[in-house]
Amino acid sequence: IAGKKVAIFGVPGAFTPGCSKSHLPSFIDAQEELKKKGVEMTICIATNDLYVMEAWGRESGGKDAGIRFLSDSNAELSKALGLVIESPMMPRTKRFSLIAEDGVVTHYFSSAEQASDTWAPAVLAKL
Repeated sequence: IAGKKVAIFGVPGAFTPGCSKSHLPSFIDAQEELKKKGVEMTICIATNDLYVMEAWGRESGGKDAGIRFLSDSNAELSKALGLVIESPMMPRTKRFSLIAEDGVVTHYFSSAEQASDTWAPAVLAKL
């Protein structure tokens, strides 16, 4: 996003156990600290449709915390990042997070070793 420092994190699916119990709550809890470190916006993406993402944001408390929930329903972003998981039902996003400043990725966090490497504490440690 031009002119902004943003945190973006991707999850395999809205309302899924790991995403709802660990990944998303880590970013909800970290909103104040992220802002102190200059992050102006936090965005969560998944390949669920926009209605599911909106409901997850509302039900989880993420929307109230200031996180934006965006649908990557065709997996276009996930594919462009090389982070798509093909499945028989629908494509999913591999778990990741990143920091981008003025549209340029400055930090990338992969779940290749551990899912927790993409949670907010790992992101905050690098800022």
